[in-house]
Amino acid sequence: MTMAKRLFDLLAASVALLLLSPALLLVALVVKLDSPGPVFFRQQRVGRHAVPFHIHKFRTMRVDAPALGPAVTVGRDPRITRSGHWLRHYRLDELAQFIDVLQGTMSLVGPRPEVPRYVAHYPAELAAVVLSVRPGITDPASLAHIDEASELAAAADPEQHYIQQILPRKLRLQAAYARRATLGSDLALMLRTVRVLLSR
Repeated sequence: MTMAKRLFDLLAASVALLLLSPALLLVALVVKLDSPGPVFFRQQRVGRHAVPFHIHKFRTMRVDAPALGPAVTVGRDPRITRSGHWLRHYRLDELAQFIDVLQGTMSLVGPRPEVPRYVAHYPAELAAVVLSVRPGITDPASLAHIDEASELAAAADPEQHYIQQILPRKLRLQAAYARRATLGSDLALMLRTVRVLLSR
C-alpha cells in the first residue's frame, strides 16, 4: 500500500498542478493584490513519525495574524483577509499543499497535520496510530468538521473547546482511517471531498 500510495500521490499531484496551474496563478494574484505580504503561508506542522515540516497554504490572513489571536480560526475572524474568506470556504487555500505532496511530507489523503501545541494533547495510543501515516490534504475528520470555525465561534473559550471537544473527535476518525486505509478508500475520500466542496 505504501509504495502504491506514494506513486499515486506523485502522479496525481503532478497532473493536478499542471492542469490547475492557471487557477493557481489566479489565486496567487488575488492574494497578492488583496493584502500586503507573501502569497504563501508556511507553518510548522507535525508529520509522519512526529517529524516536523512546513506546510504550504495560500495566505488567507494578515501577516501579523499569529500575534493577534489563537491558532484556531473562529467564525468571521477579523484576521482573515477579504479574499481569504472565499478561499477558506472552498478550501482553495489548501491547493498549495500539492507542493507538499510532491516533496513527500504529505499525501493526498491522510490525517490533517496539526501544529505542535495541539499534538501535545494527543493521547499516546492515538498519536502512535495517527502519526504512523503521512498527513494528507483531506481525510474523514476534515470533512466531518468542515464548518469547524462556526462551532468554535459559539464556544465561550474557542481554543479549549477545540482541544477538549473537537480534537478528540477528529483523532478517533483519523485513527480509524489510518488503521484501515486502502488505495480504494483514498479514492473514495477524494471523490467525496470534491462533492462536498462543490455542494458549498
